[in-house]
Amino acid sequence: MKERVVSLVGDSARYIQMGTFHSIFSRILRVEAEHVGYSGNFTIYDEADARSLVKSIIKEMKLDDKVYKPAAVHNRISMAKNHLILPEMYANDRDVLQRDKEARMPAISAIYTAYCARCRQANAMDFDDLLTQTFLLFRDHEEIRQKYADRFQFVLVDEYQDTNSVQQRIVLQLTKDSQRVCVVGDDAQSIYGFRGANIDNILDFQQMYTQTKLFKLEQNYRSTQRIVQAANSLIKKNERQIPKDVYSRKDEGEKLVLKPAYSDKEEAIIVCNEIKRIKRKEKCEYSDFAILYRTNSQSRSFEETMRKENIPYRIYGGLSFYQRKEIKDIIAYFRIVANPDDEEAIKRVINYPARGIGDTTVAKIAAAAMSRNVSLWSVICHPFENGLNVNKGTMAKLQQFRELILSFIARFATADAYELGTEIIKASGISADLYSDTSPESMSRQENLEEFLSGMQDFVASRREEGRENEVSLTDFLQEVLLLTDLDSDGKDEGHRVVLMTIHSAKGLEFPTVFVVGLEENIFPSPLSVNSKRELEEERRLLYVAITRAEKHCILTCAKNRWRFGKMEFDTPSRFINDIDPRYLTIESEVDDGSVNENLFGNTYKGYAGGYSDRRKWQNSAPVASQFKADPKPRIVGHREETPQDPFSSRFKRQFQSAGGNLRRIADMVGKAPSAVSATAGSALLHEGNVIEHERFGVGDVVKVEGTGENTKATVQFRNAGTKQLLLKFARYKILK
Repeated sequence: MKERVVSLVGDSARYIQMGTFHSIFSRILRVEAEHVGYSGNFTIYDEADARSLVKSIIKEMKLDDKVYKPAAVHNRISMAKNHLILPEMYANDRDVLQRDKEARMPAISAIYTAYCARCRQANAMDFDDLLTQTFLLFRDHEEIRQKYADRFQFVLVDEYQDTNSVQQRIVLQLTKDSQRVCVVGDDAQSIYGFRGANIDNILDFQQMYTQTKLFKLEQNYRSTQRIVQAANSLIKKNERQIPKDVYSRKDEGEKLVLKPAYSDKEEAIIVCNEIKRIKRKEKCEYSDFAILYRTNSQSRSFEETMRKENIPYRIYGGLSFYQRKEIKDIIAYFRIVANPDDEEAIKRVINYPARGIGDTTVAKIAAAAMSRNVSLWSVICHPFENGLNVNKGTMAKLQQFRELILSFIARFATADAYELGTEIIKASGISADLYSDTSPESMSRQENLEEFLSGMQDFVASRREEGRENEVSLTDFLQEVLLLTDLDSDGKDEGHRVVLMTIHSAKGLEFPTVFVVGLEENIFPSPLSVNSKRELEEERRLLYVAITRAEKHCILTCAKNRWRFGKMEFDTPSRFINDIDPRYLTIESEVDDGSVNENLFGNTYKGYAGGYSDRRKWQNSAPVASQFKADPKPRIVGHREETPQDPFSSRFKRQFQSAGGNLRRIADMVGKAPSAVSATAGSALLHEGNVIEHERFGVGDVVKVEGTGENTKATVQFRNAGTKQLLLKFARYKILK
């Protein structure tokens, strides 16, 4: 950036002070450290250092580290500092203390106080201190504030919409006299509220600085006109914003396309088919495509389908699904149950979740195994015979671990992968560990766990439908999964891969073709945002960012159902779909003549308000009890409570039609789709030539029906998923005609 400035204004610009908030303030604090009680050679603790210190304090205070997780505690301390709530203020804030008490962590205040004292004792600052200590320096020492205000007569702040409270207050300290400040930012791209960013900083800037001049840079140089117009129509639904009319001088281009799917499985197939079609038509590279999702856990179905379709991909800014720690921990347990002699799996989980079996004990087990030329499991099962020398307490802990694994092995031959896998995740304590706090990192891990369970459930259901009832064991599941764990190991053709990433990671990037997937209520917008207007508007800005990553093609997808929380959930398309002007959106679904059809989910569309619908009466379908969460309760939408409703009721149809926009277009099609015939008599009703609607594969033509009774099978050519052979006693479908 400095080189670009020099090229514009000349060599004198080389002396401009430029850097991040943290780098500039750290230089100031090195000079002025004594005024805030530090020496100039202070150490800067990174996140790992800070969490290590928090962990030590928790241990010294004899608190339960399963409740007071260092990462979660440090996150709370960091958020407090970013809002300038220092330890004494924290200790006197009744609301904050009540929140900690409700979270079963009433000692946070004491930890925070001890943490700050220990940092000062060690002459160390963490990243948050670089901001808070600079603020305190300027607040308490007017002559120093004036010194730097005189030095920085002109202040420029980039990406101002992402600044937090303390950053904004320091900028105000430096510029309140001169009023010479220029901030650059786009309120429509403020998407980091969960990290402490405060959109009020940019929205209220003109109130803080009364002589403000506003310059609107409204030309979009990336996207075609229709993509820009669609994004504009979406973001205009936010009430709090700086009005803009963004435009493009590029080609008019295509409308956004919404491709509904019957399931997350079909959604992934549709995306892969579209990638291959566009690549073939436009002769472009795989690196010209990006798949953007709301949460990391959504990558699983796309990764699995792309592997099967031989489409190279990479996860941007993160790990592939099966490389994530919580997933590898679960798989390690599965590996032990399938093969107790698996040494690496035992080492990974013998003390996870923590059960008091430390590294010293593991080393003794390994040494005993090596000396007797047996496996670690043999030593654990026969410690005395193999000369294991540990105390009585440790021996008891090893016995508990052994009995836990043996209880799983006892069910290995009779339970399917989902039944046994769910039991392992619960009984081992993994689920309790992952659900023990609500930090952003823990919530991401919880979503990954739930997605993994969904994958297991889908694996078992799919194989049974395909007549492979004898191939649903934990071993069969491991064989399938372990083939996916070396996803990018070859490193070949690194530059030409489809990119998968969260929308937050995509900010600032651009691609010729962008898929925005999972546009359903309870995914996008996030369920945590629907009762807060402020948070809901941030979710809308997030979709705006996703759409404006596209240069030529922007394709949206949503699924009618997906396995979640151990059962098939039927979801409503995202309310944000209705926020896009219908003039800039095509809603596609394939019908017999291949034409475009604007009926989003046929006569099963459930509405806009976010309420649950009754489950469709699919042939052979049955709800599966949730293993980790209570059954869904009526959902709060705004200040109303939505209870389950009949999606075909006239009241609901009136509600959709009054909503306007795309939902009205969808509602107008209700009743125009082919009537569904319930397959109540089972396979007796299914014949060659029938058209069926499958719960996960979508619409397909029955090519052949063979066999009798429970062995009856149907070969079906699905519109997107290809040819499938279904064992009808397990298949979930409805006959359309």
